[in-house]
Amino acid sequence: MSKLIEPATTADYRNLAKKRLPQQIFDYLDGGSYQEQTRFANEHAFTAVQLKQRVLRDVSSVNLNTTLQGQLFSMPLALGPVGLAGLMARRGETLAQRAAVKQGVSFCASTVSLCGIEEVAAADNSRAPWFQLYVMKDRDYVLRLLQRAEQTGVTTLVVTVDLAVLGSRYRDVRNGFDGVQTLAKRWARVKDLVSHPAWVIDVAVKGKPLVFGNLNEAVPDARSLPQFKSWVDAQFDASVSWDDLIWLKHNWSGKLLVKGIMDSEDAQQAAKLGADGIIVSNHGGRQLDGVKPTLEKLPEIRAAVAGTSSDSFEIWMDGGVNSGLDVVKSLALGADGCLLGRAWAFALAAQGEQGVVKLLQRIENEMRVALALMGETDINQIGPDNLE
Repeated sequence: MSKLIEPATTADYRNLAKKRLPQQIFDYLDGGSYQEQTRFANEHAFTAVQLKQRVLRDVSSVNLNTTLQGQLFSMPLALGPVGLAGLMARRGETLAQRAAVKQGVSFCASTVSLCGIEEVAAADNSRAPWFQLYVMKDRDYVLRLLQRAEQTGVTTLVVTVDLAVLGSRYRDVRNGFDGVQTLAKRWARVKDLVSHPAWVIDVAVKGKPLVFGNLNEAVPDARSLPQFKSWVDAQFDASVSWDDLIWLKHNWSGKLLVKGIMDSEDAQQAAKLGADGIIVSNHGGRQLDGVKPTLEKLPEIRAAVAGTSSDSFEIWMDGGVNSGLDVVKSLALGADGCLLGRAWAFALAAQGEQGVVKLLQRIENEMRVALALMGETDINQIGPDNLE
């Protein structure tokens, strides 16, 4: 392969990220659960969808602006929540927030971000970030997180519901993330880290504190990620039910999106209980392996909620989105917007804030070119008629 002068695709950023990151961190980001069939099927599903090309139409002006979650977006795209994004680059979540604001889209900070929601919002408060929430066993701390998010200016809450138990991720097992932390495991992980000195200096040294900023009040004595991990692992709650969604609606005054919907009945129930939208997602193939790609479930779920939800109810697509063409195909199949996941984290690891900005600019240009060659001038008019 010839020397890469400028990354052009998500795959290019992925390759750069793989070179820069310690293996254990790259595998955490890149990997899925079990045999990773669903993780890669999410991406491959887009190849089966064919767009309809049209010619001799005036496409001198193409509009990508749209309104989602009561906000104007430069394109129907947001940066989805990625746990531990602060390990990809120094204070990585703040860089993602700045990049998203620059490009006129929203960034969703994860509960397990290294940077707390206050630090993320302060990076550029001209557009409030979204906040992703896990419903943890400690409901009092959940309420505290909701209060912190609201005080920070967050208006959109993304509730992840597909993590009642943690999926089995073999790459993390191989890298010593799971199980008893023996001396041999710790030494092997240290050797992996120090073999990437640029990362060590930029992130491990200059990027301190390497702790979960949203959880510092819950584990006040913790000073490292492993010390937080035991508390987080114990907080996954297999008893979470639809009653908890009702409870969240009662305690949250802003918009609420339910992330992790892969079934029509679940989608209808979320709409019935007053969610403002859903995110069709299989957690990037990191939970239950062997389920359908999210793109293939999208039309079915769109049809299921058509008669049971309000006109303002939004359907977002998450999983395998890597390009502007992927976004256009998702919209044609029924999505109102798309979440970008691993793609922006790869760009962050490769080139920091500027990498995320350039990736978003590339995706925006790809969408604009796609619409022009489809003979369309408004992203809000894309639908099934644009597919072969």
